[in-house]
Amino acid sequence: MRTTTFKDCNILRLLVFVILPLCAIVYGASHPSGYYAGLINLAGIYIILVASLNLVNGFSGMFSMGHAAFMAIGAYISAFFTLTPAQKMASTPGLPEWLINANLPFVVALIIGGACAVVVALIIGYPVLRFKGHYLSIVTLGLIVIVRAVLDNEGEYTNGARGITGLPPKSNTVVIFIIMAIVLYFLFRLIRSQYGRGLIAMRDDDVAAQTLGINLASKKLSAFCISAFITGMAGGLFGHMQSVISGKFYYFDLSFRVVQTSIIGGMFSLSGAVPGGIIMAYLPEVLAPLETGVKLFGHQLPEMYGASNLIMAIILILIIIFRRQGLMGEHEFIVESMFSKDTYTSLFKKEEYLNIGRAFRDLFTGKWRKSKKALPEDIDNTPPVV
Repeated sequence: MRTTTFKDCNILRLLVFVILPLCAIVYGASHPSGYYAGLINLAGIYIILVASLNLVNGFSGMFSMGHAAFMAIGAYISAFFTLTPAQKMASTPGLPEWLINANLPFVVALIIGGACAVVVALIIGYPVLRFKGHYLSIVTLGLIVIVRAVLDNEGEYTNGARGITGLPPKSNTVVIFIIMAIVLYFLFRLIRSQYGRGLIAMRDDDVAAQTLGINLASKKLSAFCISAFITGMAGGLFGHMQSVISGKFYYFDLSFRVVQTSIIGGMFSLSGAVPGGIIMAYLPEVLAPLETGVKLFGHQLPEMYGASNLIMAIILILIIIFRRQGLMGEHEFIVESMFSKDTYTSLFKKEEYLNIGRAFRDLFTGKWRKSKKALPEDIDNTPPVV
């Protein structure tokens, strides 16, 4: 008899991966200026960022460190199309007249910001991605420095190091999570397509993939550009959520944070973006009181500046040592649950409720502790369907 696990229960998948997130979205939408709503929005943006990074670092076999640069490009370009002409005349008077007078819908501005990030990705990716090794990571680190220097020194166009303030707060919970769902669904279908299988083949063995007729340069460049487009849109969401953008927000620390999130969640699956994004949004806030001193069992602890960063670094090291594939590994049951018809129709199937009972029965009878070697009575003798 085959052991039933909770992963086989579509009703539990519906509860954990659909209903609970919807409750969080409803809470964030009903408290748009609340503290926890801001953390919910930040988690959604992190999920978008990590999913786009996993396409390059996890499924393509490359290693990019330049997400902060593409976020900055998307944030500034989208801001140019959403600010009022009066705001642009005050902060960025050097812009062309047509751009000063331009005012587009928020989603259109995000798409334009992502498209501009793609142009930059093409410029740096076309000569670099023809080589093997970690050339891309070095170039993207240099790109962050270049973008930061341009943003801080071109005062007529970017208001210099002072940044741009007063961005319209159009990046609300509903918009963020609708875009997150679209991005996850698009990447999920992309990875399961022939194109995605080509990316995985290139990641596992580029020589064998090339002998099968896969153009490595075009595959790498296309995946890099798709990732840059999604990252540019996430940068626009991030900037409009904060209502202020500056070059100092998009530097090495942000790129390292996104890479750290990807490693914690698991860069070889899109589902890894979900727990990784949630952990990276909430855990630093939970650890923040350690830096100002807290009471523990009646004793006042001293101020420990940098303790949250130290603990996050220790968590990353432990994951690299004991679970190198991240929390999710290569499993996709979170994203599969979100976009599977069986998840939503499980409420109307009697068998699904029986599965929950079997899962609890097998859990409490201890079958899950058995070794991988199947016992004779546990072997499923049902003949295969031809």
